[in-house]
Amino acid sequence: MKLLHVVGARPNYMKAAAVMRAARAAGAEQLLVHTGQHYGARMSDVFFADLGLPAPDHQLGVGSGTHGEQTARVMMAIEPVIDQARPDWVLVVGDVNSTVAAALTAVKLGVRVAHVEAGLRSFDRTMPEELNRLVTDALADLCLTPSPDADANLRREGRAPGAIRRVGNVMIDVLDANLARARERGLPARLGLPRNGYAVATLHRPANVDRASSLRRLLALLGEAAARLPVVFPVHPRTRARIAEAGVPIPGGLRLEEPLGYLAFVSLLDGARLVLTDSGGVQEETTAL
Repeated sequence: MKLLHVVGARPNYMKAAAVMRAARAAGAEQLLVHTGQHYGARMSDVFFADLGLPAPDHQLGVGSGTHGEQTARVMMAIEPVIDQARPDWVLVVGDVNSTVAAALTAVKLGVRVAHVEAGLRSFDRTMPEELNRLVTDALADLCLTPSPDADANLRREGRAPGAIRRVGNVMIDVLDANLARARERGLPARLGLPRNGYAVATLHRPANVDRASSLRRLLALLGEAAARLPVVFPVHPRTRARIAEAGVPIPGGLRLEEPLGYLAFVSLLDGARLVLTDSGGVQEETTAL
């Protein structure tokens, strides 16, 4: 069986690593396509190294842009790749723009699509990710779900039982497999932070960072938390740009850091007393931890 995996952004890398490892053990032929939705050493390269992912067979380099621009660029760039490779399945993961773009392109080319982490819903259509989930699940030939509620969501939307397969949470498979390595990094101690004596914060969703009023309010609230215990804030490049554009002051006690690799970030989460985040993936990881 020939599989073509598509990743585009940091949340995709962990999930693809688990699936590729299992497929390799089953003897599948595999190709990896990186759309380049997230790019650069801190947002991409370090994750591939930490997770043992192979170098991508195809690097599309779509870069940043509006949701429409990104989706269109991925579709244009990935169409000849899928057409030439003619895989048995295209595997897409998560809910980023690359996910829906690759799924739509594949089905138009007559190639079967499997969606890893299917069926999750926020029921908030103002979130771009929610629209990506709905469209990808409607297109996919096989919906690979993490949980019973995801199965129920898909059944309610009319997906046939035969198209739904519960496989569990592959992100937590990766966490379990790498937790010991992450703890060896000892990042909290290197930052001078006592175990269970600090908080971690992440912010990246447009509803939180694109409006200066929302961003100002959230940073003020993080500042209130930082008055009680140190708050480490690895800043997504998009968020850092919005902070600069809005001229939002950084409260005292809030420690801004560059984006972290997978193992370093898990090391930081593992030692934290409190995590404040708008990331679905971080919510899953902290629940498991």
